[in-house]
Amino acid sequence: MSTSSPRDPNPCRPRHFRPGPCGPEPQEGPTTQWIETSRTRLIIAGALMALAFVVISGRLVEISSLKAGDARVAHVSTPARVETSRADITDRNGVLLATTLKAPSLYADPKTMADARIDTRAAARKIVQVLPDLNEAEVYAKLASEKSFVWLKRQLTPRQMAAVNALGIPGLDFQDEEKRLYPQGRTFAHVVGYAGVDNKGLGGIERSFDEALRSRHQPLQLSVDLRVQSILRAEIAKQITEFRAVGGSGIVMNVNTGEVLALVSLPDFDPNDPGATPPENLFDRVTLGTYEIGSVFKIFTVAMALDDHVTSLAGGYDASHPIKIDRFTIHDDHAQNRWLSVPEIFMYSSNIGAAKMAVDVGADRQRDFLGKLGLLKAPNFELPEIAAPQVPDTWRPVNVMTIGFGHGISVSPLQIASAVSTVVNGGTMHRATIIKRPEDEPVGGRQVMSEATSIEMRKLLRLVVEKGTGKLAEAPGYLVGGKTGTAEKVSGKHYSTHSLISSFAGVFPVNDPRYFIMISIDEPHGDKQSFGYATGGWVAAPGVSRSVERMASLLGIQPVDEDSPEIRRSLMVGLPSPSGRKFASN
Repeated sequence: MSTSSPRDPNPCRPRHFRPGPCGPEPQEGPTTQWIETSRTRLIIAGALMALAFVVISGRLVEISSLKAGDARVAHVSTPARVETSRADITDRNGVLLATTLKAPSLYADPKTMADARIDTRAAARKIVQVLPDLNEAEVYAKLASEKSFVWLKRQLTPRQMAAVNALGIPGLDFQDEEKRLYPQGRTFAHVVGYAGVDNKGLGGIERSFDEALRSRHQPLQLSVDLRVQSILRAEIAKQITEFRAVGGSGIVMNVNTGEVLALVSLPDFDPNDPGATPPENLFDRVTLGTYEIGSVFKIFTVAMALDDHVTSLAGGYDASHPIKIDRFTIHDDHAQNRWLSVPEIFMYSSNIGAAKMAVDVGADRQRDFLGKLGLLKAPNFELPEIAAPQVPDTWRPVNVMTIGFGHGISVSPLQIASAVSTVVNGGTMHRATIIKRPEDEPVGGRQVMSEATSIEMRKLLRLVVEKGTGKLAEAPGYLVGGKTGTAEKVSGKHYSTHSLISSFAGVFPVNDPRYFIMISIDEPHGDKQSFGYATGGWVAAPGVSRSVERMASLLGIQPVDEDSPEIRRSLMVGLPSPSGRKFASN
């Protein structure tokens, strides 16, 4: 019969503790109390750590699962802006057009190199190997000089700096400088201009605002819009290529504020490296170029005659025979060989009708009216590249006639933009600007013609696109109105019959004008597709059409139903038939 040991009344006792069979239980002493206190402290510390972990985890979950629209967001610190000696330039939407970056420039101390007995010819060869745009002979001449400081290359890239450092040539060092950078490249070349290696503005806004850009820390905001500029530039480039032209220009202006949203002159240049472009590419055709703009000028002749009540939309002139004056003969390119109403003179672009209309107005009133439209003096504009118009010294009868249809006076596209905007916006002349106007700032202006005349001119501009020489400018839904213009370029004292400036000046939407747009193509060559024509209607108008279609929605203009009764009534013009009986233009 087996026997078992008595059950231990304290099973938690350590196994190696063996009390005597009759010995008493051990009593609590200092050691046991210390153990219990430590265990309590560990439990409390662990609980605190667990609580902290729970709180932190909860906060992370809260941040990562914020509901849409919750105003509480994690704070991200923004690095402090590095101050430079020249402020940024932006477009009207804040897109960066010009900025300044820190850039190291490489210099040498020839005396130090001589003391270190450096082989300057070998050093020059190594430097040119990593900076191949330098001339080895010129670098050697600098290193072999007795000077203590010579520039080798200004404004290096980080990769170039690293390559020079890797050469390990004593006597070479770097000096921190600033480099002006143009992120949009050629897109705004003639607007923004460029700065030189010493950070001094040499063209465009950089030049005209040079002092202001050096003294301010906030960006200079222009009125131009990168999106509109890119569209206009692409469409002008397309027309230049298609018609093998030597160049072209374009401008978009807000007719109610005078703000320029786009200004394009092609060919252009890269402002990041202006020295690499031919000098003629620096020429701004919009502000510095002056041209006999041709029949676009009839806008001002007709507006002047209507505003002075010399004639009316119901009036007209006999255009059945050319006009001979002095040694000149004035004829029509789209001859109708009959009496034409004022709308027909405008629609068919009759030189004969416009000349007779101008004579009825008279030289004094013609000169006064064109002066109020800003066409007889250089415009007050922010770019430094501004040309004054070329006007007759003596305003003779022949000048009155030829100016009536756009010959014998040369103006810039910028001046045309301001003047046409005035004609269509209700008759208020606003100064053209390329600086963004504050939205809450009143736009000043000067009334130069009646609102009634302005409304009549809108109808005539729409008529040209619907039925006249500007049909190819139509952009369905956007109610384009405008006028074509084709003029022979002046060569010396004569006109060059094969060198044309072909233009279309337009407004949209013409029933409630907001924007002026003009494209001019320099020396286009007609092709079989255009039946050999190189006129403004064939060459420039299609570019305007595509531009309007692409940019209208970006400018907040929604298409409309052009055939709606309301639209038709607002733009209807009564056209007398050859017999004098009116018929509606529908």
